[in-house]
Amino acid sequence: MKPPKRSPIALAVLTMLCEAPMHPYRMQRLIKERGKDEVINVTQRASLYQTIQRLEREGLIAAQRTARDEKRPEHTVYAITETGRAIAVEWMRQILSTPTNEYPEFPAAISFLPLLSPDDVLRQLEARAKAIKAELERIDEGLKQAAAVPRLFLLEMEYLRAVQTTELSWVTFVVDDLRSGRLTWSEAWLRQIAAQFASEPASSSE
Repeated sequence: MKPPKRSPIALAVLTMLCEAPMHPYRMQRLIKERGKDEVINVTQRASLYQTIQRLEREGLIAAQRTARDEKRPEHTVYAITETGRAIAVEWMRQILSTPTNEYPEFPAAISFLPLLSPDDVLRQLEARAKAIKAELERIDEGLKQAAAVPRLFLLEMEYLRAVQTTELSWVTFVVDDLRSGRLTWSEAWLRQIAAQFASEPASSSE
């Protein structure tokens, strides 16, 4: 039997249900109220419902009852199973202890920089640096407003800030090299490099 598929939304659902049984709308609302939507994408409610249905099929959660309030239609309240609780703990340990390749878009685009000219890349990275600075200001303001909140509940924001700070430092370094000409390329140079590698004999394993 295949192990349950791990995802940030699935982890959030199991963690929420470890607190108490609840319906999907309340899960989504709590994720947003607690600021966890900074690291868990719950903007599309359909994704949340699909994840809940999958976790139910896998036996990690179970429908407990249906409920209705005056303002919303009937909804299903879910509870975590013992298997689900064990899986949530296992996922947490795996995620915290073991780095994984998540294949984000930015490194992929960096790997194909020659598609654009150096001047074009410079403009795009300058725009990215500006956007990162704005995001850091937003994070700092959020941390400032949440100064009374125990640090335990703000660690993901600290992590995001550290990641953004590191990326900004690297992007700024590349921008400086592009501006100075220390990093550059041309179509002629790219053709020369391609011809050079094409003419080199393939290494033999024998």
